[in-house]
Amino acid sequence: MAKPQYKRVLVKVSGEALLGSESLGLHALTLNKIAKDLVDVRKLGVEVAVVIGGGNLVRGAMLADTGIERATADAMGMLGTVMNALALEDAIKKQGATVRTLSAIPMATICEPYSHQRGLRHLSAGHIVMLAGGTGNPYFTTDTTAALRAAELRCEAIFKATSVDGVYDSDPKQNRDAKRFDRLTHDEALKRNLKVMDASAFALAREAKLPIIVFSIRESGAIAAAVKGEGKSTVVLP
Repeated sequence: MAKPQYKRVLVKVSGEALLGSESLGLHALTLNKIAKDLVDVRKLGVEVAVVIGGGNLVRGAMLADTGIERATADAMGMLGTVMNALALEDAIKKQGATVRTLSAIPMATICEPYSHQRGLRHLSAGHIVMLAGGTGNPYFTTDTTAALRAAELRCEAIFKATSVDGVYDSDPKQNRDAKRFDRLTHDEALKRNLKVMDASAFALAREAKLPIIVFSIRESGAIAAAVKGEGKSTVVLP
């Protein structure tokens, strides 16, 4: 059996990944599948931090288009990530693992406030760490949150779980001839204008010299396979 390539990783999971067959909200079977996959990664001896989006519940940028003030809309989106984190925390506990949810927006009655010191302690103690509430600030995506938290928590790589199995030179859903890259450097991705992460997130990951592994989360065991270097993915290296 292949061994993990990293000792501490950050996994970025979009809110849409929790939809499954639903059009809005949470799909229980999908939630439990992702929880099991994260627990399996922890069983490999890898310390795991998770940033989750909120797009299955509410997306701040879209709300802003309806006339809601952008900072307010983004705050609503960040609250959506807390709800998703709590749901995933519960599913992880039912898999028999220990987990801690830390929120950048303090709400002490339901989860712990985020600090990088607290996050480091929980990771070192063997807990899966859910990172909710975005950065705590409007105008920043959860991609940026992932890059920021990975740098703060001394993670060795960012694993970005998506609906496609890597980075392509064009949208593979629209172009059958789209080319998938196995490996890229940060500079190559910038030069080709490839959408690995949003611009601010990618710039931060590049500055922190963090590898970004882009893979599909659709199959059971996809996260563990990616951490072991198995399956299809694109590795974007410093």
